[in-house]
Amino acid sequence: MTSDKVADLGEAIRGLEQVQGEKVRGLPPVHLWNPPFCGDLDMRIARDGTWFYYGSPIKRERMVRLFSTILRHDDDGKFYLVTPVEKIGIKVDDAPFVAIDMDVEGTGEEQVLRFRTNVGDETVAGSDHPIHMEFQSETKEPAPYVHVRDRLEALINRAVYYRMVDLAVEHAVDGDNMFGVWSSGVFFPFTKVTELNGE
Repeated sequence: MTSDKVADLGEAIRGLEQVQGEKVRGLPPVHLWNPPFCGDLDMRIARDGTWFYYGSPIKRERMVRLFSTILRHDDDGKFYLVTPVEKIGIKVDDAPFVAIDMDVEGTGEEQVLRFRTNVGDETVAGSDHPIHMEFQSETKEPAPYVHVRDRLEALINRAVYYRMVDLAVEHAVDGDNMFGVWSSGVFFPFTKVTELNGE
């Protein structure tokens, strides 16, 4: 993609700022837009949440935030930056966001976990925003995720995950004793208790 096209994208974002009123916190209705596909841009979101443009990290937090508000994950499994006039493909190594902090309210089944992402989004884990656990195929290391919005998830970073482990309890799920956490009245299992005990 040419630099002119990138400049056009920047103009579109500035137009979005004016429409939104709030330059940083507003979320455009990208799910309602159906612009033409304009090709792929050499932009990548690394697993640690760093955004790269032509191989160089984007250091302006405000710009990353603005890009994140027009990010969409479509049915084809690909990620796009979407404005009312164009749709541009980008690469995402894992999840597009990283959960970097967590607030805890209440205890037991009444506990509520609120996550904050590296781009400023907040999400409360529950039935509409589930937590799910995956394990690296080779290392078997846990990779926890929380749903943020639409089809966009955040990888929960290691420090926050360890805090979650400290809150974890045992609970029976479909006849198995599971180790996991409660949030908003929903239990999110991490693993079987027998696996923790090496059985």
